[in-house]
Amino acid sequence: MYLAAFAAPAAPTPPQTEADALYAQRGEVAKARRAADLWEQQLRTSADFDAAWKLARARFWLGSHANEKERKTFLEAGIAAGRAAVSRQPNRPEGHFWIAANMGALAESFGLRQGLKYRGDIRDELMTVLKLDAAFQQGSADRALGRWYLKVPGLFGGSKKKSEEHLRRSLAYNQNSISSRFFLAETLLEMDRKAEALAELRRVGELQPDPDWIPEDQEFKAKAQRLLATLLQRR
Repeated sequence: MYLAAFAAPAAPTPPQTEADALYAQRGEVAKARRAADLWEQQLRTSADFDAAWKLARARFWLGSHANEKERKTFLEAGIAAGRAAVSRQPNRPEGHFWIAANMGALAESFGLRQGLKYRGDIRDELMTVLKLDAAFQQGSADRALGRWYLKVPGLFGGSKKKSEEHLRRSLAYNQNSISSRFFLAETLLEMDRKAEALAELRRVGELQPDPDWIPEDQEFKAKAQRLLATLLQRR
C-alpha cells in the first residue's frame, strides 16, 4: 500500500481543474460561486471525495462573502457537503474539519440558538480531526478549538485557558500563521493581557500572507490593523 504514494497522480477531470483554478481566485465571489457549482455538478454524477470536501470549503467561504440573505443557506449546504465527504472517507480529516467550520460560522453569525445547537458537534468533529491528523492544514483543528473555547460560554464548556492552549499548539505547526496569531490576540485580550495581545497584533501586521490562504490572511491582517488602532486609541 505504501508504494501507491509514489505512483503518478491520476489526471484530474476538467471540471475539477477548472474549479480549483476558480477557487484560487475566491476573492471574487462570483468565481467562488462558480467553483462550488462545478463541484456540486461533479457530485451529482460521482462519489468523488475531493469534490465533496472542496464543495464544503467553498460553501464555507460563500457563507461569509455572498449576499447576506444567502449566507445561512450556503453554510447549511456546506455542512451537508462535509457530511457527504465523511460518508465517503470517514478516516480523512477534510470532511470533519469543514463540517465543523460551517457549523462554527453558523454559530457565530446567526445567534445563540445556532451556537447552542452546534456547539457539541463542532467540538466532536474537531476532536476527530485531531485524532486523524493533528497537523492537518497547519494545526487548523487546534486553531478552531481555540476559537471554540473562547466563544462558548463557560457554563457550556468554554475556557479562556484552553483557548490559549489550543492556539499555541496550532502555532507549533506554523509560527507565522496569521489567523492563529489574530485569534490568540483576541483570547489574550479576554484574559486582560493587553500588552501580549498588542504584540500579537503587531506581529500579524508584519507577517506575509500564506500563498494558499491569501484572501483569508488579508482579511485577518485588516482586522488586526483595526483592532490595534482601537486599542491604541484607548490608552
